Amino acid sequence: MAGRSPRIVITGGGTAGHTNPGIAVAEALVSSGVPRSNVHFVGGQRGNEGQMVADAGFSIDLLPGRGIERRLSPASVGAVFSLLAGVVKGFWLVLRHRPRVVLCLGGYAAFAVSMAAVVLRVPLVVTEQNARSSAVNRLMGRWARVCALPFPDTDLPNGVLTGNPSLASVVAAVERGEPDAARTALGLTEPSGDATDRTVIAVWSGSLGATSVNDAVHELARRWADRRDVAIRHVVGRRDWPSFASPPPEVETGELLYQLVEYEDRMPLLLVGADLAVCRAGASTVAELSIAGLPAVLVPLPIAPRDHQRANAAELLEVGGALLVDDAELTVERLVDELAPLVDDPGRRAKMAAAARSVARPNAARAVAELVVEQGGLDVEPAGEDGGQNGASADAHQP
Repeated sequence: MAGRSPRIVITGGGTAGHTNPGIAVAEALVSSGVPRSNVHFVGGQRGNEGQMVADAGFSIDLLPGRGIERRLSPASVGAVFSLLAGVVKGFWLVLRHRPRVVLCLGGYAAFAVSMAAVVLRVPLVVTEQNARSSAVNRLMGRWARVCALPFPDTDLPNGVLTGNPSLASVVAAVERGEPDAARTALGLTEPSGDATDRTVIAVWSGSLGATSVNDAVHELARRWADRRDVAIRHVVGRRDWPSFASPPPEVETGELLYQLVEYEDRMPLLLVGADLAVCRAGASTVAELSIAGLPAVLVPLPIAPRDHQRANAAELLEVGGALLVDDAELTVERLVDELAPLVDDPGRRAKMAAAARSVARPNAARAVAELVVEQGGLDVEPAGEDGGQNGASADAHQP
């Protein structure tokens, strides 16, 4: 990285669930007065952060390495050596950039730089995304100056409840509102002159998609083919797209408005325009649902480490902002049982929306940025109009 060394290093990634909160904090730091060139990312070569961070307008270095399997195999042995190479490069990067503070997002890519920060006595801040912390964050939390918690019961020491940082594009879209404009932009409005008012159901389940969710929703569209009061925008995901790219024949000749898309790159609009959601319970998803006040049927990923998606859903479930269906129990019959009463009862949806908003933390990115500035001993002044947030857009369907 040319020029003046960055004062802040943000490390981690692997998935958008780690990377997007980091970008959100970086945007908040720039808005607080930190020069954009003074915020630098370090991630992994195998994750998506290289492209995402560059698209957001920040610099990034990428480390070799990958997650280690919890069994002895040639792949796990190779992963150990790759991780060691990443640690060496991580130490070199910290020595090179000499940051005032390091923010650890979690994920294997965060290990090297965070450990270097501990050894070299650089202040370390950990920000966790899930209600059950990752292995790297549990380890680094022992030495962190402070840990930013997304939920009240997240299991990290020295914790401060901040919420999970959401991208500025999501928060701004919700603040603007304008659901009719969002529906128009997404093609969810009726032809001119048709005043039919549809309940919009948004479906997403990670960048790859989830076959269990896709199967149930595809069959739901078949069952509801003649419903003129419902629209479904179904984000299938890349893995299942070849199998689900076309609607069932009954839908093509019916009254249901059923949109199939491989990838949703306009997630802020979908959050604003939808009335209901069916989705996984990833940390970013749960945070965005609460900010948007969007009632949801949550289907936690059954293989999530430490069952963290179920834990992520707990706060929304407790206040009544969402319903939960186990992945193993997700059938079209169960989906109809959960969704039909909500489609038919706008008053119940309104109560769920208010409950979801009651646990929203839309200023989480700013709160984490303030912790970073404080622990780094940085003297910043609010930036002008050109120093604020730009570049990033929400990843539509990340877990």
